Amino acid sequence: MDYKRLSKAQLEKELLLQQSRYDKYKAMGLSLDMTRGKPCAAQLKLSEPMLDQALLDDYTSESGTDCRNYGIVAGLPEARRFMGELLGVPGDNIICGGNSSLNMMYDTISAFMMFGVSNDEADRPWFEDKDRKFICPVPGYDRHFAVTELFGFKLIPVDINPDGPDMDEIERIVRDDPSVKGMWSVPKYSNPTGYVYSDECIRRLARMKCAAPDFRIFWDDAYTIHFFNDSPAEQLNLYNECVKAGNPDRTIMFGSTSKITFPGAGIAALAADKRTIDFLLSRISKQTIGPDKLNQLRHVKFLKDLNGVVAHMKKHAEIMKPKFDAVQDVFVSEFDAPVEGQLQWTEPEGGYFICCRTGEGMAAQVLEMCKQCGVAFTPAGSTHPYKKDPTDSYVRIAPSYPEIEQIRSAVEIFCICVKIALIKQLLER
Repeated sequence: MDYKRLSKAQLEKELLLQQSRYDKYKAMGLSLDMTRGKPCAAQLKLSEPMLDQALLDDYTSESGTDCRNYGIVAGLPEARRFMGELLGVPGDNIICGGNSSLNMMYDTISAFMMFGVSNDEADRPWFEDKDRKFICPVPGYDRHFAVTELFGFKLIPVDINPDGPDMDEIERIVRDDPSVKGMWSVPKYSNPTGYVYSDECIRRLARMKCAAPDFRIFWDDAYTIHFFNDSPAEQLNLYNECVKAGNPDRTIMFGSTSKITFPGAGIAALAADKRTIDFLLSRISKQTIGPDKLNQLRHVKFLKDLNGVVAHMKKHAEIMKPKFDAVQDVFVSEFDAPVEGQLQWTEPEGGYFICCRTGEGMAAQVLEMCKQCGVAFTPAGSTHPYKKDPTDSYVRIAPSYPEIEQIRSAVEIFCICVKIALIKQLLER
């Protein structure tokens, strides 16, 4: 139904119908949480064999290191190779850390702020540039934006398309402004759209001309292995493309097993060129005597290699895909097809989120109505820097944690609220 084509009388009749549906749900006293992309209990159970004490055997790594003791700041060599395989780079270009890739991103930004991007004297600390800026593809990941906001960057939103961020705009921004120090990216099954950057987008990021010699792309490959179908989407490797373009130090890549095994007890890693790895290790060695090597060893023994991860993630897909299908089913049932200015939504083939777009000026109102009906979504504006979506239209939906029937109810309530807000807006014109 295209509400914009209805007469006033038809709109008023439809409003009564949707309000009646809303009131019935509200009377149920529901409490449904669709706010964050957390694995559900069934997904976590897939990794429970990793906790078997026998898996660790004698606590010794392949090189003979006793993993119960101090040392090896860069991480176990076998863990570095393992995470390198996931990120598509050699193990020597990896630092393997604790459970949080976001923590590694924060620490890397912090190191660049205080010391510059390398040990070279020519690389000045980022804090010296009082007008420092960071590019933020939108809609994007709120926690990324929060890190650079905390460090005083001016955040520059750039629209993202199904094939990646607007490269014409990014190339224009970085070409002449040396205060633009970097950009965030979630390149595969992006948060929250589920988009996959195209090969051409990646090539352009690698070879574009930047006024700032210390410009860096923070490449968060959080969902690279989180596919719903037979295999992950194929994509060029940004680090390799940067090397080809003569810009080997342009990107720092991040990844983790957070949603592969246990979010609170996984392993994380960053990948970069040798100069950046040496620089970061010179700083990390002052912070710690070494990471949790027992956990790194446990992960390598359990998952083994990329093929082992793919096999493991197919089990995740069996749990996740029906939940994402349930969201799509409700959208199609309620709206038939995406309509601009009414409701649009993405149909990702992996990742943890679906991105919706209501009519302009309606997202906050819709989510407040959902909240009053007992359904919590990520707050409006979270997909943009400073939590300010200038169109007030983007909504992130996270279907991973609830049960399917809860998902259906939550999304149906969301659709009802969209209809009510849209009809009221049309009647006020």
